[in-house]
Formats: sequence, structure tokens, C-alpha cells
Amino acid sequence: MTRPLHLAVALDGAGWHPAAWRQVTARPEKLFTARYWAGLVAEAERGLLDFVSIEDSLALQTSLPDAVDDRSDQVRGRFDAVLLAARLAPLTRNIGLVPTATTTHTEPFHVAIGIATLDHVSGGRAGWRPRVSARRAEAANFGRREVPELDPAAPDGELLAELFEEAADAVEAARRLWDSWEDDAEIRDAATGRFIDRGKVHYTDFTGRGFSVRGPSITPRPPQGQPVVTVLDHGSSAVPYELPARSADVVHVTPRDRDHAAAIVRQVRAAPRVGEPLKVFADLVVFLGGDAAARKARLDELDGSEFTSDAAVFTGTPEELADLLLDWRAAGIDGYRLRPGSLPYDLKAVTRGLTPALRRRGAFRGAYEAGTLRGLLGLPRSENRYAGAVTA
Repeated sequence: MTRPLHLAVALDGAGWHPAAWRQVTARPEKLFTARYWAGLVAEAERGLLDFVSIEDSLALQTSLPDAVDDRSDQVRGRFDAVLLAARLAPLTRNIGLVPTATTTHTEPFHVAIGIATLDHVSGGRAGWRPRVSARRAEAANFGRREVPELDPAAPDGELLAELFEEAADAVEAARRLWDSWEDDAEIRDAATGRFIDRGKVHYTDFTGRGFSVRGPSITPRPPQGQPVVTVLDHGSSAVPYELPARSADVVHVTPRDRDHAAAIVRQVRAAPRVGEPLKVFADLVVFLGGDAAARKARLDELDGSEFTSDAAVFTGTPEELADLLLDWRAAGIDGYRLRPGSLPYDLKAVTRGLTPALRRRGAFRGAYEAGTLRGLLGLPRSENRYAGAVTA
């Protein structure tokens, strides 16, 4: 068997096309039910995917660059991704769960204990996709900081650099909190009356650019030690891919073709990195099936404009997509995070069409081979940075 591909899906509402909720196979009346999301994740697990990521933001979805629109013909509203993932965890057994949580307006301590809790309730299958926000609509929901109007054509480089630096600090604070309890800090000996070994619970004393975190965490160390951190990065910062190289285990990239994928991989590998090599996942929006192009065209017509994305948009059969994924793998791509154009239609095409096609080529698993998300991704369980240190 050749080197197997890693495969994940990104879940968002009724799908990534804004008119997907109007497709005949969609279930818009179920969007805000746990049963709907449980069905999607069960389908992804049935296809033996590595993980699902769940989108989130701190303002309503919008078609405008930096303002709330007044459209009523697109999906608006969503669940909190971390809370949703925790609800789904007991309903699954093998697949990883990677919610999005914004670093710009949330406290690192709060996010860290949420992801640690998710790792405990899932038995070691949690991840976190940190996200930054330069949008005024999100800032207005908190009222703590002034954010200038975002110009997509010429974004404020200084502001973006500040937000990415803040995100790196947030991830570092979370990682220290996850390590603040040693693995054997819990004693739970009723006879002696000792529940924890206080010498194995540590202050983190992290000071970042905009916040400080004393620690320790209120949640014992996660089963994985360090839940998986994934970052979507378009390589547009002053130092391309600096944030994922510094903070993440997996980087999501958005190549246009194989040559672009190879160029991105070179940039990722050139970024300063300590520890395990970064896993490089390419993002693709997918519309699958013999009628994929026509189906997308119908959705475009319903929405009133042609759908485009930061990621490449693929329309074609699962067999054709399998060929593309294997072609890009030769450029150094480790895996893919597919964004289904419509749900559950294109998700089922992934799990019931694409994964068998890859398996026939010897490029995808036939069974889950590990019980944790780190294990599925080939990442070792991390050492605790505070083990053996004297607590303050």
C-alpha cells in the first residue's frame, strides 16, 4: 500500500454553497437540531474520515466583506462549535472532532478548558481550529476593542499581524494549560483522603502581548496530552505560514493546482518549526457526481451569482476527484479537508464514492487504526513540559 491519504470534511450549515439549503436533498428544517449534526458526523465516521471540523464565527453570516447584510435567502445562524462537538462526542467512537473557536474576542483560558473537556468526553479525539477576526461586526458584539473597517483589497497588515500574534499567544497559553496537570496528578485515594498530588498541578504564568494567564487549568490533562491544533492559512502574512509552523499540528492550505500546491508545501517547510513536521492539508470545495456541474449551476442561479471560494472548487465524479487528490499528493500534500458544496448530498458522495475509489488505489484506510485523533494523524502523544518541575 502506498502512503495513505488523510481525509477530513469541513461542516457548515447546509453546505458551503450559500443556496445549498434550497437543494431538494437538503434538510433546512433540521439545521438547528442535534439530530441533523449527529447524522452528518455519523456519515463521516462511516466513511472512516480522520476528522470533521465545524465552522463558527462571532457574528451572523454575511455576503458583505465587513458588514451585516439584509439577505433573507441564505442560511443565517449557527450553533456554538465547541458545545456542539461536545454534544456529538458520545455519539461517535473513532472520528476526530475539531471545532472552530475565535481567538480575537475570547479568553484563552475559556477555550482551553472547553477543548480539554471535549478531549475527555470524546476519549482523546478533540482538536481546535483557532480563528482570527478582523471584522467590525464581530468586534461590536463584545465592545472591548476598536476595529477599523476591513478593506479586502488592501487589508490592514499591521492589524492582521497583531491578530495573528495574539492567536499564537492564545494557542501557547492553551497548550501550557493543557500541560498544567501532569498525567498522574489525580490520586483519588479515599482511604488517605488525597484526591490530587498538588505538586503535579502547575502554574503556567504565561504573559502574552494582550493578556496573561496564571493557571493552572481547572480541567485535568487531556487524554491526548495536547489536542490537535489546526490552522487555515493562505500564506499571505509577512512571514508565510509562520502561525501554523509556530503553533499548529495541521495547516490547511488553499492551492489552485498541483504546481501551486508544490510551491505552498515549499513555503510551509521553509517556515521555522520546532517539533514534529507540520501536516499539510489542502482545502477543496467539492460538488460530486455525474451532474455536479449542472447542480452547481442551478445553485448559482438560485443565489443570483456564481459561487467562488478561497479554496479551489471541484466539480466532477468521485473517481475524478480521487485522481486529483493523488496527483496533488505527489506535490507533498499529506491530506485534504473537503468542504461539501451541499449537505448531506456531497458528504455522502465523499464517504460512499470517494473513499472506496481511494481504497481501490491503495491510498485510504480500510478501518480505523488508532483510538485518538493524534494517533489517526500519525502524531505522537506529547510530553508534559512541566513534568518533574517543582510547583510554585
